[in-house]
Amino acid sequence: MNKIDRYIQAATRDNMQRSYQSAIKHYEVTWGGFLPATSESIVRYLADFADTLTVNTLKARLAALAQWHNDQGFPDPTKAPVVKKVLKGIKELHLLKEKKAKPLQLQTLSQVVSSLDDQISIAVRINDQVSIYRCLRNRALVLIGFWRGFRSDELSRLNVDQIQAEAGKGMSIYLNRSKTDRDSSGKTFKAPALGQLCPVTAYLEWITSAKLESGPAFPKIDRWGNFSDKSITPGSIITLLRKLLEDANVENPDSYSSHSLRRGYANWASDSGWELKELMEYVGWKDIKSAMRYLDNTNSTDRLFNKSRSKP
Repeated sequence: MNKIDRYIQAATRDNMQRSYQSAIKHYEVTWGGFLPATSESIVRYLADFADTLTVNTLKARLAALAQWHNDQGFPDPTKAPVVKKVLKGIKELHLLKEKKAKPLQLQTLSQVVSSLDDQISIAVRINDQVSIYRCLRNRALVLIGFWRGFRSDELSRLNVDQIQAEAGKGMSIYLNRSKTDRDSSGKTFKAPALGQLCPVTAYLEWITSAKLESGPAFPKIDRWGNFSDKSITPGSIITLLRKLLEDANVENPDSYSSHSLRRGYANWASDSGWELKELMEYVGWKDIKSAMRYLDNTNSTDRLFNKSRSKP
């Protein structure tokens, strides 16, 4: 790989690259399409998935296909008028409500943490060090994910070297990039020390037990208790969270996803009287529409919006 290729690769976000590859695979393998594509094949592709995919998902697929054609030097068939017209028609006739992950309520979070605490106690009694590591890691991940409203890709990129935590005071978390940080200029996030369900205490107990001094904050752990130099992946966090919910006897664990942590925190903050502006600044949303998509309670949403709008 030459220097130019490395710079291009560095400019491509990992999660964006995965989405791009997934979309191309869906078109070629799942549907059986050929690349380069024609506008006629694109509209057939859209029509075949109009009933099962949301409009936003179809748009994301088109964006990936457009990128592929641009990267390979071919004309972009997704820009054809017929493609835009078909997509508009799908939006009118088959507009599906986006399936939202169920927000993780504070009571459910407490239930998950209590379950992990019980598992840790059992693992200590039988000297099961692997289970101790995993439970301590998972507890810290869930609590930091909730109280910071982090996305799964952000949690997977947390690094011990970029986290400062002090018991009873709080923690400072630096991320070199995030979804809303388009320039990759980096941002520091603060997390509070709490009397209960404390992310700071959970994190300190985890890294102390694991003796982590550098590398990923939430590494993969093999069956023998060895830590990988790679972090758990964003996709695996969904499976992990659902397993934790199942272990805690939470109903319908499959209705939750990694977004449940972020949505749960947003709804908790709304119900706790936060103003919209401060919630957006804390979580990192750039526009009101993004914030509103994470809020479930209509009364809370209206209160947040009207309270913020009434400010001078």
